[in-house]
Formats: sequence, C-alpha cells, structure tokens
Amino acid sequence: MRKLLAATIGALALVSVAIAVGDHRAWSQAARTIRVVISVPPGGSIDFLVRILADHISSTRGQSIIVESRPGAGGIIAAEAVARAAPDGNTLLINNNGMIISAILRKVNYDPQASFEPICYLVSTPQIIVVNGASPYRTLAELVDAARSRPGELSIASVGPNTTQHIGIERLKRLAQANLTYVPYPGGATTVNALLGAHVTAAVLNWSEIGEQLTAGKVHALATMALRRIEPRPDLPTVSESGYRDFETDVWFGLVAPARTPKETVSQLIDWFSTALLAPQVKAKLTAQALYPDPKCGADFDAHLRRQSDLFTRLIRELNIKTE
Repeated sequence: MRKLLAATIGALALVSVAIAVGDHRAWSQAARTIRVVISVPPGGSIDFLVRILADHISSTRGQSIIVESRPGAGGIIAAEAVARAAPDGNTLLINNNGMIISAILRKVNYDPQASFEPICYLVSTPQIIVVNGASPYRTLAELVDAARSRPGELSIASVGPNTTQHIGIERLKRLAQANLTYVPYPGGATTVNALLGAHVTAAVLNWSEIGEQLTAGKVHALATMALRRIEPRPDLPTVSESGYRDFETDVWFGLVAPARTPKETVSQLIDWFSTALLAPQVKAKLTAQALYPDPKCGADFDAHLRRQSDLFTRLIRELNIKTE
C-alpha cells in the first residue's frame, strides 16, 4: 500500500512539472510576435528605443517584436488599448511620465498603476531647448529677454499638451517670467518639422529627435533641461546653469503589460528587456542618442510610478495646469 501511495505521489509530481513546463512553452510559442504599443507617431525617440531593443531580443532570443503606433490624447489612446488587451504577454505598452499626467488631468479608462503589470523602467532622456538655425537667439537668456519684451509673440513647441515637456515649459516660463506661447504637437517628428519650417520660435525635444539636425546646423541648441550636461554635447549649458537653479525636466520610458499578466510571463519579459538594455552594443547606441539605460524592474518600477504620480499631482496644482 505504501509503495502504491509513493508511486502515485511521484506520478502526480511529474504531471505538475509537465504542466508548468507546458504553460511556459505555450506562452513562448504564442508570443512569436509581441506588439509593443507606443503613444507617438513613428520616427521619435520611443520608436528608436523599442526597435533597438527588439532587434537585440530577436537576434539573441529568437523572439519577434513589432512596434505599433497609437498616437493621440496625451498617450490615453495607447494606454487604454493595452489596458484592455488580453493579459497574455503578447501586447505591451511603452509608458512614460505623460501617461501619469494624463490620468491626473483627465477622465481616463485606465489607472497608471492598477491597470498594468510593471515590467521595467528602461531609460531616461534629457530635453533640449532648441531654435531654428537661422534664429537670432544664441542663448537661453536671449530667448527669455525677447519673450519678456514681446509678450505672447514668441512661441515654444513640444509634444503635448499635458506632457512632461509641457509642464517643464510652464515651469520655465514662470521662473523666467517670460510670456512664451506654448504650441503642442502630436510627436517629436512633427515638432521638429514645425521648428525647421520656422512655424515656432523654439522647441523642447529629446536629443534623439533633434541630434541629427543639430549636427547639420539646421537648428541651434540653447540649453538642456537635464540637471547635468549631456554626453553628446558637453559644451551645452543646463537650464540650471543658465540662472534657474535646480531646474530639471527629464523624460523616462518604461514597459508595462496589462494587469493580471501571469508572473512567469512578467519574469520572462523582465529578463529579456533588462538583459537587452544592458548589452554593451545596445547601451552604446542608446547613450549616443542621450537615452540613458537604467533598468528598474518589477516592484522597483512600481515604486517609481507611485512617486511620479505624487510629483506630478503637486506640480500640476502649483502651475495651475488645466486640461487642454
């Protein structure tokens, strides 16, 4: 009887192992094509980031990853689409500061924390204040002085409204007492086009969105909104160095899955993306575009999201920013 009982327990244990292995393989096979949804049009820094990571994961893990652009409404369209997606690991979202801001300012059908499983904080990227290459302004002080003397006539663009860049611009306007007209665009590429076409006086952009035009002399950089000078342009002063102490506006990008995605699937995704992010060749390509890898995954990323929610709730109240 004891031998029979032991044999039965052993058989059940083998079945349990087989089921666990089978579940993992089933997800791996089902996820031959993972969709990573981004909230801006193609061509910007988010698109660049995802494609670099996707290429590495494809070559090292054999996993196909595609980028799906769902721009508009300050990231709400993309976030709501992924929040509704099946929690199977096949549909992911690149989230950022803007999706938290949108959830504070608007009625949305997602919660920045509860609607998603945190995978990893991926990178941060500093924002650059730039003008058209033909502009007469060569320093941030010159732009500010002109805005003070001609209130409302000069404009400054960024992706938006109600984004990190928008809030950064409003903070700068208040500190500098400069009346610059804020002009929102749906993505980095469209903002660049507006600046090159001289439709706006200045713009706030990620380095990866404007670096090529800076090198070609088509635009001129006035300052970085980062707290420290950036590697691609160590000669470029910060806004803090330009007279606005401790000023900082950085954008970060992270990766989340729909809520209730299985833990083993989340763990697999954390492994793939954090490993890819720190691969020397990937890190070099990202850093060259001022996209600074800093993987904080799982619970650490969740804690970051909660801190960001507290920060932007305070800033939006202090700056009296309203839904646009």
